[in-house]
Amino acid sequence: MRFKKGLVLLAIFMICFSMVMAPAAFAKKKKNPLAAWKPKFDPSGAKYVMKVSNVSHPVLVGVGVGYKIRDALWKKTKGQVYFDYYPLCLLGGEVEVLNQLVTGAVQGMACSSVAVTNMAPRMGIVNLPFLVDTFDNLDKFIANKKLYQHFLDGMLSKGVYGIDVVGYGTYGWATINPVKTLADAKKVKFRVAEAAVNRLNYKVWGLNAVVMPWPDVPVALKQHVITGLDHTATVCYITKKFEVCKNYTQLDYAQGLFIYLINKKWLDSLPKNLQKIIVDTIKEECAKGRKGVIKQQEDSIKAAKTKAGVKFWKLPEKDMAWLKKRAILVHKKYAKEIGPDYLKEVQDYLGFKH
Repeated sequence: MRFKKGLVLLAIFMICFSMVMAPAAFAKKKKNPLAAWKPKFDPSGAKYVMKVSNVSHPVLVGVGVGYKIRDALWKKTKGQVYFDYYPLCLLGGEVEVLNQLVTGAVQGMACSSVAVTNMAPRMGIVNLPFLVDTFDNLDKFIANKKLYQHFLDGMLSKGVYGIDVVGYGTYGWATINPVKTLADAKKVKFRVAEAAVNRLNYKVWGLNAVVMPWPDVPVALKQHVITGLDHTATVCYITKKFEVCKNYTQLDYAQGLFIYLINKKWLDSLPKNLQKIIVDTIKEECAKGRKGVIKQQEDSIKAAKTKAGVKFWKLPEKDMAWLKKRAILVHKKYAKEIGPDYLKEVQDYLGFKH
């Protein structure tokens, strides 16, 4: 049990570290990588300050949502609430910040869906393959108030509200050689994050997964220690992985998500009107952000094709059907932690055949 817990903690650390390093190309251009996102107002007079953490860089639309929330809240509350946003792990790693969120030392967090399972296993439902996988399925999941709210309430017992989600694209394979079939995929050494669900996916699919920190990826690709990446097209384009990987197989088997969380005691202590403004604003900006994430992915794919010479592929229907069938094993593995009845209800609602 201790060994398993250690792996989970290591996984979350590596995810945090990799996401911080992902936009390194942007960080090198400026001494202060966040200079462009400074507020255009003086927040010193705010009556309420809300510290909010995120692990990644706001060049990703889903991460930049935090600054949209900041500016909208300042305007709507007439300077009463300052949403003090800290991306790039500036407040610490996700496990550390989750603990601070529970104690109230930090008031909010846009937490990765992988990391949140450390305290709220039920929220891990969005990480399962071919379930809440595409943008359409995410919209459908969110539209079901009962199922979505049960998901968002995953940390309520810890004194934390779940408000809404935003992401950074759908997952596929960026590879050096084209992967047009599963037979092609079996020849690839895929870099994957140190996360339990990811590792199990590749195990049940019979594919070669190499667990590796994100900063090691560029050299590993050039040396062919790995020959492919499990990631989103947006991240691969922004971080210039398409300079080496000239092929991308669109699977859309999962998507990267950030979940907005707020300390319950802190939010409940505010005047009712401000509570509503904060919650409504986060939901409004996340909804806009989700549309922005779709556009950023579309733009990244277009640019990858026209500027980087990347070819995009899709697996034959029979191969996709096989991957989905094997994914059932991953669902069964985590059913107990998520809640078997709840998982089945979501599976049936989203059309997952199990």
